This record gives sequence, C-alpha cells and structure tokens, in this order.
Amino acid sequence: MFSIDEIQAATALVHRQMPPTPQYSWPLINRELGVETWVKHENHTPTGAFKVRGGITFIDWLKRTRPEARGICTATRGNHGQSQARAATAAGLTAKIYVPEGNSVEKNAAMSAFGADVVVYGQDFDEARLEAMRVAEAEGLAVVPPFHRELVRGVASYAYEYFTNTPELDTVYVPIGCGSGISAVISVRDALGLKTKVVGVVSTEAQAAKLSVEAGRLIETESAATFADGMAVRVPVQEAFEIYSAGADRIVAVSDDEVAEAIRSYFRCTHNAAEGAGAAPLAALMQEMAQMAGNRAGVILCGGNIDTDKFITVIEGGTPKP
Repeated sequence: MFSIDEIQAATALVHRQMPPTPQYSWPLINRELGVETWVKHENHTPTGAFKVRGGITFIDWLKRTRPEARGICTATRGNHGQSQARAATAAGLTAKIYVPEGNSVEKNAAMSAFGADVVVYGQDFDEARLEAMRVAEAEGLAVVPPFHRELVRGVASYAYEYFTNTPELDTVYVPIGCGSGISAVISVRDALGLKTKVVGVVSTEAQAAKLSVEAGRLIETESAATFADGMAVRVPVQEAFEIYSAGADRIVAVSDDEVAEAIRSYFRCTHNAAEGAGAAPLAALMQEMAQMAGNRAGVILCGGNIDTDKFITVIEGGTPKP
C-alpha cells in the first residue's frame, strides 16, 4: 500500500507533533502468558489512542489539496473523533463529529475539549456514519471517512516505530474496527520485508471482519453490541477488507469477558489502563498462549480511553454491558 519513503515521510510528519510511543516487554505479562510479549503503547499518545496519527496526516493532506475547506465532518466512537478534532482545530478548521446514542461519555467530553461540535445520532456507529456523510454534503464540509489512504499512512507511523525498535516478532495481534490499524501494520511489515504474521482481532459480538474473510466477501452483521467500542462495527470497509483478507494470517474473535480479563491483566502487570479494543489483542494472545509458547509475540495496546465507571466494573471483576 505504501513505499518505505511514504511511510518514513508520514513518520517524520507525525513526530513533529508527538514523540514516538514506547514498546516494552513486561516481565509479569511474559510470566503470566509464558510468551515473550512486546506491547506497543499507543495509549501514550496525545489523545490516548493510535488514531491521533491519522488525524495529523489527513488534515495535512486536506489543507494541501483542498485549501478552500472550512471544516470537516465525520463519525466515530471516540478515538478517531478526538484525532480529527485535535488536528482540524489546530489547522483553523471546524470539526463536526457524529457519535451514536450511548457513546462513551468521557470520549464525547474529550472531543468537545479538542474543539469539536459533537452530535449524537443513531443507534450505532454505522447509522451515525451515514448521517455524517449526508450532513457533510449538505453543509459543504470535507468528509473524513472511517478509512482513507492518508489516515492509514499516518497510522503506519506506529507500525514503523514498532517494527524498527523491537526484535523481529513472530506474530503481532491487532484489533479490527474499520481496519486502519491492521492495514497499516500489514503495509509496514510488507514494506520492510518482514516475515511477521499479523493476526486480526474482533469481538465475538462484532464479527463482521472475521465473517467477511471466511466468506471471501463483505458480510454485515445485524448488531455490534460489545463494550469494546473501538471494534463495534457492523459494516466492514471494502478497502480495508482487501488488505487484511490478503495480508492477515488469521482473524481471532474474543468475548467481552476475555477482554475484561485482559484489561485486568494490563493493570495488574503494567499499571496501564486499556480500553476494550486496546486490550483485545492481549485477550487474543491469552486465548492462543499455548500455541504461541516459544514465539515472540506483539500486541497493540491501541488505546486507553475507557470510561471510569466501566474501568471500575472491570477492576472489581465484572464485565461492563455494551
């Protein structure tokens, strides 16, 4: 998808606004799993999630290609919206962000704090997305789709940092929502000529990506009711599907209970807070730890933006409701 020059240029652009995030191999995680595990800490970005990188490159591209644009409009469950609001307002643009009913209260507050006009619409992300696209057209705003080449190029900067600062990994686990994260990891792996296997991770309650790969065509689901909101997508994105269906070794589904246990493991072993999608890769590795014994694994902690009440529920041993 990208040449190494395009990836390095995106990385340099991102690093002008934020430092690289760390990757650590935590002894307690290694002991619990019996697997040498390297965690990429995308929860340490200025928005607490990996999406911030795509905002930087997308808005830079938009300003260069559409200098007449006065604002953007997009839909999100929270991390993409924070990224776009942060980058757009810094560039002097307005940001209208659509979220579904019942969206994370704290993510909504963060988007507002970054300067977004947050609008609640629809029962889930996909309904909010359709409304955002309609309003963008009606109001003459630049559309920020959930998947775009410039978004993925920015996200690729974390994969470039990761692969060039860890020992070569046998397998990396990456969560799948709309697909920018896994597409970026696959693209950078291929550009660097690595043999690392990439495993996509979805929720058992939002298996559209997994079902699509198994069917060889896009499969929509009727619901995506998981508290791991970053993976709560009913309708796969064709462009992303084409990348991960060809480049991923397999897709693993994890339950909300498994995700909750992974959040507890992260806090117990590293004292990092992980949101649902951020903990899903570790949950998948925990599911597969017997077959991964003796390998070097990577997990993407893609975000730490979990609402306080949900985090308390998890730490007390429960599983939050969607």
